[in-house]
Amino acid sequence: MEKTTKKQKIRFRIRKKISGETQKPRLSVFRSNSDIYAQLIDDNNGKTLAAASSRDKDIAAQKGNKTEKSKLVGGAIARKAGELGLKNCVFDRGGNLYHGRIKALADGAREGGLQF
Repeated sequence: MEKTTKKQKIRFRIRKKISGETQKPRLSVFRSNSDIYAQLIDDNNGKTLAAASSRDKDIAAQKGNKTEKSKLVGGAIARKAGELGLKNCVFDRGGNLYHGRIKALADGAREGGLQF
């Protein structure tokens, strides 16, 4: 089986089990080779409530490797969630292993005050 097809099947399997509501949105993570993106999504209304990425100006200007920038993205999404009055979310790793940059983003979000 092709790598992308395999990952897509994993993503669908995860998405069957979890979904985000207005008070407990889904924290969706997308990881490319160079960057990482995080979104808080309300699946009931089909709306993105907040987003952060390693391409944001304040994070891209920081020195450090990709894992350190992922932790900053986690902190940024937690800060934006706090401004919206959100404390809880459901973590969607997007078919990636909970390891490395994905784990760093989750740790940064937890340190910022998000609970999942």
